[in-house]
Amino acid sequence: MSKVYITDTLTKEKVPLEPIEPGIVKMYVCGPTVYNYIHIGNARPMVVFDAFRRFLEFIGYKVVMVQNFTDIDDKIINEAKEWGVDWKTVADTFIAEYFHDAHLLGVRAANFHPRTTDFVDDIVNAVQKIIKNGYGYVAANGDVYFSVRKLADYGKLSGKNPDDLRAGARVDVNELKRDPIDFVLWKSAKPGEPTWQSPWCAGRPGWHIECSVMSQKLLGDMFDIHGGGEDLIFPHHEDEIAQSEALTGKPPAKYWMHNGMIIVRGDKMSKSLGNTFLLREAVRRYGKDGVKLFLLSKHYRSPIEFSDDLLDDNSKAALRVHAALNRFREKYPYPLVPKEDEEMKGMIQRFTEALSDDFNTPVALSVIFDALRELNKSMDSGNDERALKMYHLIKRVFGPILGIFDTESPKKSESSAVSTNLDVLIKSLIEVRNEFRKAKQFELADKIRNVLSESGVKLFDTPEGTKYEIIEQERKMEG
Repeated sequence: MSKVYITDTLTKEKVPLEPIEPGIVKMYVCGPTVYNYIHIGNARPMVVFDAFRRFLEFIGYKVVMVQNFTDIDDKIINEAKEWGVDWKTVADTFIAEYFHDAHLLGVRAANFHPRTTDFVDDIVNAVQKIIKNGYGYVAANGDVYFSVRKLADYGKLSGKNPDDLRAGARVDVNELKRDPIDFVLWKSAKPGEPTWQSPWCAGRPGWHIECSVMSQKLLGDMFDIHGGGEDLIFPHHEDEIAQSEALTGKPPAKYWMHNGMIIVRGDKMSKSLGNTFLLREAVRRYGKDGVKLFLLSKHYRSPIEFSDDLLDDNSKAALRVHAALNRFREKYPYPLVPKEDEEMKGMIQRFTEALSDDFNTPVALSVIFDALRELNKSMDSGNDERALKMYHLIKRVFGPILGIFDTESPKKSESSAVSTNLDVLIKSLIEVRNEFRKAKQFELADKIRNVLSESGVKLFDTPEGTKYEIIEQERKMEG
């Protein structure tokens, strides 16, 4: 098993990855607050940590990955009021839309996708323990706050000094706090808001506590890697560390990994700033692999300046790869597995070494394009044996590790491309529906069936698995 090095946000150093349990990497990646469609900025951690997980599996690790959904939040409640529906309808809708976009992008589902509202009882118990351990207090209105100054080293992840801090994101400054920098663990509900019962008041969890509780429940008191966007370092991940240490006496994760932001004219891409570019529109315009090349073309810790030109360049690069793969498949529709030679071993070693060195995807991508160049040269010279080796590396080794070039190549005929992509999308949604059914989340499973039905796709559950039939196909495509 190759030695892997990652940059740990906590120590600010490149360190060897040494899992708590040998051979198994347990990883928690913060997921979205589900009140709207995901944009290309949201997609960066999805793509980065999915690819990192694939790489770890390739070199022999078993990976257990958790990615949560925040399904109760002020933004969800406000969206529900605007629509005139209940909050759960909003959350369910955008969880289903998340899976639609994730599969459109070729991002695999995590092993677990917990929702905050499924863990409220556990959150209440955790808050009670934090109070009992002396780190939390109940305000006059029933809100519960974490007493930040009870931790001598608060701020160690972000490097922030508590004396310089003000209340963090999603926390209202109010007179109920003993200290302005304290953050909420449990918040009392306003009139008309959804509530859960607690010993303090009818209310709902604060934002930060959910991840501490869900990660502990699914991965244990301490797991290997906590990931997410760098915008979560403070206050969210800083507060997770505080809560977990108050609960267990140790931090939640051994290592912290954070990806850089997508930058638009100097600001991070975010829904609140109104500078987003929806992911599904990006995939429609630039293709799955074009978008993923864009997101992987810079080191994961570096910011990426959003640019239509850069997306277009990566889309064209992806099409060049697919053109070469198609050219080879036209001559050899049933390519066999080549015998690995020194040239192949050398390329695999370069690729693996790049990803083992703090997941350096730009260098890894350069190896893929070296193989592409050699594939074209070999086909031009008639060296079919060498061409097969390069095809094998791109299509079956390198591509699947990064989640690119691993699906059917785009066809020359636009209509056949639409048909192929539609088949992939429908089968992906069926797979997600089946996972929901296994988890007894029948409401979400039925929602996927209904969405497909409204789009003219009828599902049939058979002993051989779920099949589908497209009804009124011509009318739907014309519309």
